[in-house]
Amino acid sequence: MSSQADIDQLAQNFGIKNAELIKTGAFIGGEWLHFNDETFSVEDPATNKHLLKVSNTPIEVVEQAIRDADIAFKEFKKTTGRQRSLLLRKLYDLMIENGEDLAKICTIENGKPYADSLGELKYASSFFEWFSEEAPRINGDNIASADPSRRIITYKQPIGPVGILTPWNFPIAMITRKLGAAFAAGCTAVIKPATETPLSALAIAVLIEKAGFPKGVVSIIPVNQERTKIVGQMFCESPLLKKISFTGSTGVGKILMAQSASTLKKLSFELGGNAPFIVFDDADVDLAVQGAIACKLRQSGQTCVCANRLYVQEGIYETFAKKLADAVGKLKLGNGLESGTTHGPLIHQRAVSKVRSHIKDAVSKGAKIVTGGNVEKSLGDNFHQLTILVDVPLNAVVTKEETFGPLVPLIKFSTEEEVIDLANDTEYGLAGYFFSKDYAKVFRVSEQLNSGMVGANTGAMTEAALPFGGIGWSGFGREGSKYGVDDYVVLKSVVIGNV
Repeated sequence: MSSQADIDQLAQNFGIKNAELIKTGAFIGGEWLHFNDETFSVEDPATNKHLLKVSNTPIEVVEQAIRDADIAFKEFKKTTGRQRSLLLRKLYDLMIENGEDLAKICTIENGKPYADSLGELKYASSFFEWFSEEAPRINGDNIASADPSRRIITYKQPIGPVGILTPWNFPIAMITRKLGAAFAAGCTAVIKPATETPLSALAIAVLIEKAGFPKGVVSIIPVNQERTKIVGQMFCESPLLKKISFTGSTGVGKILMAQSASTLKKLSFELGGNAPFIVFDDADVDLAVQGAIACKLRQSGQTCVCANRLYVQEGIYETFAKKLADAVGKLKLGNGLESGTTHGPLIHQRAVSKVRSHIKDAVSKGAKIVTGGNVEKSLGDNFHQLTILVDVPLNAVVTKEETFGPLVPLIKFSTEEEVIDLANDTEYGLAGYFFSKDYAKVFRVSEQLNSGMVGANTGAMTEAALPFGGIGWSGFGREGSKYGVDDYVVLKSVVIGNV
């Protein structure tokens, strides 16, 4: 376990003003627990250097956290929406107040540029603000009965304690987007953050404690990679947890769904993607280039909604490719805390290997490298150059598998009908994007794309007001928006007779 001196030194090294935000224990039942004989290392992906040792929460302690959530729920469910609203608003204010420090913690364990981390902080905190406003408005209905002597009333009640499993690519926002809705509904939660990025999650726990949330309402349990699988199964099979919310790969989602069958608990999954990005001949090419960079290369391509396949109509294909290459040439790869850096490292070597394999496969089948194509060894092993490929064939692996890295494959198409078929030729359906000045086409294409979310003439669409989620192998359920609470409530109907 890292000592307080280690924590203070880390804060000093990275200019983190509030060192109290840096925790290395587990937050359970309103208490900070440390397990000095069971730890795992958190590393900076930009340097591969050790940052801190964090507690590897023992399985019996995870079980206690689940019991605490069940006990706390019995009282927390009685709170009013207005009471929960005030707590969430206080939590939002604390996140904004500590925004710069939270962003630095995110950058050092995730690798994304500091500007991106600040953006994530604002996005993440907006969910606490949004659901603070939704909490007092979780209402049922009075439904007219066919029998005049009856009245039908519905209530929305919190589903119960929930298990939350979050990924490393948005270590703050993927917690707040789930937790904000759960809190608003009156649920308690046990959270297992990604092994790569526990420090951001634990910093949120510090603010939850400071905001005055009742003990046991939220627990955050860091665990190593090996124990992650065990905890995931525990969550799914626990009769005390009534819902699981998971963001991650489709493969893991399928496992969790099977493991949840014995308890028939409610699930909401945000899984993998294979987003198409379509540029029609009648598009504003400059706008489309901006959208491609914002969408495909955000966080070096490590987002679930980033474009994976870029289809460009033949009339503007050469123009788009040249303008995109020129724009990418102005971007800066580097350490996320260095001034001017626009793109940081990949999270680990497995991510780098996948990008390398997709490039090698496409080139072997006839694709050409326009820019990039290699690991930037001068910066470190996890830095892969922003890479553009042209003449990518339809049988390239990148057209079927999500790269999750800074690889931009350009594929030429001729007709609208052709590209719709290509875009929908996937089991995934999280996001899709297209650019066109023809507004009849905007409606036509957006209705035909098989995805839960569509960006028309924009490469950036996520915000708290958006119902975020996919279809098919990209999962089910919606996060954020006025629909976000629905996954955390059950609808109860009461029929009053002989009125």
